[in-house]
Amino acid sequence: MTTNDLRAGRSVYRIEFNPGTDMGSVEDTLLLAILSVGCLHGQAAVRLETGYAIDADAGVVVLDAEAPLGVAVARVFVGMCSHEYGDDSFRVTRGEATADRELVGSQ
Repeated sequence: MTTNDLRAGRSVYRIEFNPGTDMGSVEDTLLLAILSVGCLHGQAAVRLETGYAIDADAGVVVLDAEAPLGVAVARVFVGMCSHEYGDDSFRVTRGEATADRELVGSQ
């Protein structure tokens, strides 16, 4: 799955990491953020309201920002990334997805 595989018209956060960032570690951080939000709001709710896509080669993570729990995952993830990698190691933009496929649902 790549970050091009998104639902058209969906509001998303696009997080671009600096070259050389360990994207395996970034993915682990994302999964921990999803787990953290799930502990507060319930795993089923998080599975229903969140989605993501990762393009490790491009250093990009895209998070679904349509539902409140998707935004919560994004906030926790960005906070963890700031702590783990530093504020200058990534940039966050908000926009709309343009492709026709779905985001990966969180597990």
